Amino acid sequence: MRTVRKPFFVVNPKSYLYGEQALELAKTADQLAAAYDIDIIFTCQHVDVRLIKEQTTQLIVSVQHIDGIAPGRGMGHVLPEGVVAAGAEATFLNHAERPLSVSELCDAVKRAKELGLLTIVCANSLEEAKLVASLKPDVMVCEPTELIGTGQASDISYMIQTNEAVRKMDPEIFVLQAAGISTVADVRKALDSGADATGGTSGIVCAKDPVDTLKAMIEEVSKWKKEQSTK
Repeated sequence: MRTVRKPFFVVNPKSYLYGEQALELAKTADQLAAAYDIDIIFTCQHVDVRLIKEQTTQLIVSVQHIDGIAPGRGMGHVLPEGVVAAGAEATFLNHAERPLSVSELCDAVKRAKELGLLTIVCANSLEEAKLVASLKPDVMVCEPTELIGTGQASDISYMIQTNEAVRKMDPEIFVLQAAGISTVADVRKALDSGADATGGTSGIVCAKDPVDTLKAMIEEVSKWKKEQSTK
């Protein structure tokens, strides 16, 4: 299984980008990961996994969803073995835009772990965060649904509460705070809350200059990391 070092960053274009546009942003992220020695998880459309994996060297390439199925029946579902064969090293699960039932989530986490995929599981409330933590994902994303895509980041008290709740359940789970991250200040706030990572979607891909925005965010993660090393 691919390991990830904190603090790390997630670039999540969702369905805003695909094909060559997604590849170009991935190449930029790949260069930044190398330049700043920061682990970057890049999510992409399932059909773009091989394209991006073959043309980058530093990124942890993630799909945005898998189903908890095995080879065989399952028309229209996302087969975990298929994304692994294409080069995926991680998967998001239970995002607010692709929610799963408890049983579906359990099956998907189990299959991902069997195949060595990093599991990045979303929770939209403190209560759900506690439930998801019991599944022992590698990374927990704590996002209030109402803030996704708004450009408004989570309140610092929410970040701290969910960070602490997850760590009480399992201190080995990385916590990612990423709701509404659109500025360098948002990146700083997320990391200052005690989160292990942050990231963005619309705050990056819908920015006037996505490349400059992403670069500024990664620079801030690097700066924060250096500051912590001197404390």
